[in-house]
Amino acid sequence: MKIGAQLYTLREFTTTASGFEDSLKRVSAMGYEGVQLSAVGCMNGPKPEVSAQQAKEMLDAFCLTAAATHRGWDAFASDLANEIEFHQTMGCTYTAIGWLPNEFERTDEGFRRWLQLAVPVASKLKEQGIRFGYHNHDFEFVRTGPNRRTAYDVFLEEGAPDLELEIDTYWVQSGGFDPASLLRRAAGRIWAVHLKDWEIIVGEGHEMAPVGEGSLDWRGIIDACRTGGTEWLLVEQ
Repeated sequence: MKIGAQLYTLREFTTTASGFEDSLKRVSAMGYEGVQLSAVGCMNGPKPEVSAQQAKEMLDAFCLTAAATHRGWDAFASDLANEIEFHQTMGCTYTAIGWLPNEFERTDEGFRRWLQLAVPVASKLKEQGIRFGYHNHDFEFVRTGPNRRTAYDVFLEEGAPDLELEIDTYWVQSGGFDPASLLRRAAGRIWAVHLKDWEIIVGEGHEMAPVGEGSLDWRGIIDACRTGGTEWLLVEQ
């Protein structure tokens, strides 16, 4: 497995081309092998300051791989050819959406309606050598409907084999589930996993924390990733 940095953590420093380049330099110096391009402001909007080709050149300069991206669902739904070109230009073979689109209700039926649209998109991306995944928060673990199913029941049972699951360890724990157990259940579909810890704050609840500063079972999580086929461990926080 390779270790990458989730650039969402550094979003305040990637709003300009110079800030993005400096961030990549620092991440590379820390020893990371790749990055997930998420909330990189200089690459967003109708007239981005940094193109996919320019990003590829910066990444190459610092010996980094574009391990993954987060992109908006609308882009995949309306201009898939452009998304394919964007990722192929950077040599990026994994992408995910970071949130259920607002037009779909957070129920098992809502997730199922999104899956009906997402699975064909995932299949077309796979034909071009690009994996497509869904990044969870905690609301996907709420039990809804007459059968009290979670979104992850729907994803695991009805989204296979092309929908990847970009599991976020902190949010799984926040949803009341054990990250290592879920990773084992999703084996074969966890090519990239987000690592951040879950720290209890006495009298206040809990918050995100760097790996090792909270209470998650990292030995179990890493073992589940290794046996489940994970390629990239993406550190957030």
